[in-house]
Amino acid sequence: MPSRREFLAAMPWVAAPVAAALCDPRAAAAACAAFPDANADDERFWFELQNAYTVDRGIVNLNNGGASPAPATVQAAMARHLDFVNTIPPPRALWQVQKPRLEAVRGQLARAFGADREEIALVRNASEGLQICQLGIDLARGDEVITSDRDYPRMVNTFKQRARREGIVYNQVSLRGMDDDTDAIVDAFRRGITKKTKLILTSHVVFSNGQVLPIKAIVAMAREHGVPVIVDGAHALAHVPFSLRDLECDYYATSLHKWLTAPLGTGLLYVRRDKIESLWPLMAADAKQDDDIRKFEEIGTHPYAAQLAVAEALALHQGIGAERKFDRLVRLRDRWADPLDAHDRIRVHTCRKPGRAGAIATVEIEGVEPGKLASHLWRDHRILVAAIDHPDYRGVRVSPNVYTTFDEIDRFVAAMRRVADQNLLRDKRKR
Repeated sequence: MPSRREFLAAMPWVAAPVAAALCDPRAAAAACAAFPDANADDERFWFELQNAYTVDRGIVNLNNGGASPAPATVQAAMARHLDFVNTIPPPRALWQVQKPRLEAVRGQLARAFGADREEIALVRNASEGLQICQLGIDLARGDEVITSDRDYPRMVNTFKQRARREGIVYNQVSLRGMDDDTDAIVDAFRRGITKKTKLILTSHVVFSNGQVLPIKAIVAMAREHGVPVIVDGAHALAHVPFSLRDLECDYYATSLHKWLTAPLGTGLLYVRRDKIESLWPLMAADAKQDDDIRKFEEIGTHPYAAQLAVAEALALHQGIGAERKFDRLVRLRDRWADPLDAHDRIRVHTCRKPGRAGAIATVEIEGVEPGKLASHLWRDHRILVAAIDHPDYRGVRVSPNVYTTFDEIDRFVAAMRRVADQNLLRDKRKR
């Protein structure tokens, strides 16, 4: 990954405001209306959609798994909501005008992703939503919790801190070599359950290589043993088509600033209706809110502009269509993964069988350290990826989004081939 200094040096204009006029805020809606039957390869449709974003085309952002830019309509909505707070006394603008409007956003998200509106809390990111669950469920000394070796380090550390502080027992199951085997994955979790197991946390889409895990099957197995499941959906919602209701999980948290391309600092927490009362919020709420999903939103004074602008991001997602969007993301992934996987020095560390992955995949050049490769791609080609150094695989994580062009993907392929073909960056100790 480029350092902060390298990144800022490459973009001396970052302090300047981005004008929404750089693109037509109506372009996405026009494209969706004009090409209702467009598929993953219909470049007329995707060209119009790409123009809905104000991104700098001198940079290729293939780290949308970190965060995605918002389209012009979302930027404009957020600016409008921020401006409004300063036109009348902020207390009135925030709590008497804007806060009630959040109910519409809550309802829209619930309908779009298959939940009851009274089960959806608007949080700031997946980490906040997950930690509400990880820290808010009562556990006693000696109680056991389970994650896998594919889970996000922050979530692992949350349980490890509870272990240090409260004496709970943290266990981790290995999913090595099981990426395309549902039964093996479910059995791995099953074998980790003991009489003392009180909670399981698992990722829906693995952050490090994009593997899609069989959440519904894991949840069903855990329920047979009376164990609730927290699902880390940071990389799944608005990426992989699914319904929260269909998963039948107890808790689900995600960021909306990744695949929904909502404003930075927006997230969603789903808590099944019968689990709300027993789950403590991170910040204290009145006892009368015990069974109210909104108790998880009690974080003190803060702007609502980003959360209100989620409505525009959701409208774009629905205009594209979840299935068509997923097909396009897979098409973008395969455009780079197919040619690179055929190279004798390059290996893709993501199972690409149908249903096992979407936009995200991790790729390695033999003998090249991931951090050096990521820095080289940024420094020499202005291509942004994420370095991954997992015990089971290493390389760079590549995650395009709907605004990514085929030309940008091809630039990445050419840069990777050049490193492999010309023996650049190779660790001399591994020759």
